[in-house]
Amino acid sequence: MSRGYLQEKTYLKWLTLFVAGGTLLCCALPIVLVSLGFGVAVASLNYHIPGLVFLAEHTLWTLSLSASLLIFLAWVIWRPNQTCPVDLELAAHCQKTKRWNQGAFWLSVTIWVIGFFFSVLLFPLRQLLNF
Repeated sequence: MSRGYLQEKTYLKWLTLFVAGGTLLCCALPIVLVSLGFGVAVASLNYHIPGLVFLAEHTLWTLSLSASLLIFLAWVIWRPNQTCPVDLELAAHCQKTKRWNQGAFWLSVTIWVIGFFFSVLLFPLRQLLNF
């Protein structure tokens, strides 16, 4: 395993965290802010960051894309036949990178679940509980 390979995994970690964070920003944050009475802040965000409106209009596509990236990252992190180098310094770097990748993965999954809950499940649950 070379250093380039380790850097590739780090790149995937940050890409997935960015995409999962994007689902939180487009899908969960506006709902939470409006629920707390900060509708003006949401309007201001949508005005200053027009990409949020596009992502919010295509919530299912956004969540699907980020879920597929999370599944791909899980495969990259936990695929079989991964070995660390024999060199002690590189092996320590490899183990540290694996721990960081796993931590970033679980943080991304948590963010994705929050975004999914607020954008897909919350409204049907509220309607169900009002009856």
